[in-house]
Amino acid sequence: MREIVNLQCTECKERNYSTTKNKKTTTGRLEFKKFCNRCRKHTPHRESK
Repeated sequence: MREIVNLQCTECKERNYSTTKNKKTTTGRLEFKKFCNRCRKHTPHRESK
């Protein structure tokens, strides 16, 4: 049931992280505050297609 999704930085649009998500229980897009190597700071990362 779990699917692999990529997390994309909202500032520089680089895909830095991947995680899993249960599609049945979490229908919206995931968002975490993670460290971006390109921006060199903690930025919000959202689920991308």
